Amino acid sequence: VGMDCCVIPLRHGGLSLVQTTDFFYPLVEDPYMMGRIACANVLSDLYAMGITECDNMLMLLSVSQKMNDKDRERVMPLMIRGFRDAAEEGGTSVTGGQTVINPWIIVGGVASVVCQPNEFIMPDGAVPGDVLVLTKPLGTQVAVNAHQWLDQLERWNKIKLVVTKEEVKEAYQEAMFSMATLNRTAAGLMHKFQAHAATDVTGFGLLGHANNLAAQQRNEVAFVIHNLPILAKMAAISKACGNLFNLVQGTSAETSG
Repeated sequence: VGMDCCVIPLRHGGLSLVQTTDFFYPLVEDPYMMGRIACANVLSDLYAMGITECDNMLMLLSVSQKMNDKDRERVMPLMIRGFRDAAEEGGTSVTGGQTVINPWIIVGGVASVVCQPNEFIMPDGAVPGDVLVLTKPLGTQVAVNAHQWLDQLERWNKIKLVVTKEEVKEAYQEAMFSMATLNRTAAGLMHKFQAHAATDVTGFGLLGHANNLAAQQRNEVAFVIHNLPILAKMAAISKACGNLFNLVQGTSAETSG
């Protein structure tokens, strides 16, 4: 696990190219929201370095060969529109990309920006006394899976004693909109409050990314995490599944966190 972005010094006047890429399989049923989530997830890598502006984005899209023409023509334009709309909300635009045919739908992109040194914060400057701030609640993976289980009787039976169908649907909606929300405001606040380091919380879970961030620090520091904001009922679902997700243990995957 490395830093969230690559930082490449350019030949011209102290500028650096900061760049990142990410892609994954669909998480939610709404293709428009899936496009927005994919874009937010890519941009989060820039925002984790305190970068608020993105010069350019590319979209990576894999169209499933299992989809018929009618479904493909309905779903893919919505996913592309969602990605573009989120990019515009972030003050950037999608100027190109790559589309391929594949057994599975895959969506993601590339974000690039040319920065001066004062525009980004390297994730290695934490000092004793710093406060750890989590900008989004945990439990998105649990919420998405629990929503899928509403139609899978065997799996639903494992969790129905700790959560209602209405609570699952509510958590799913909250998770979907959380994942689609840009971390751009947080990136700006990093400069205002002189943050010393940050990272996103995605596939390796809170603990995985926190461990990686701690290992990057120049100073001898220890991270103490004592409060975890978690989507309602998601900890109970994780426990009811025999800690299938390891949510409270800190290793449950998140998206656009």
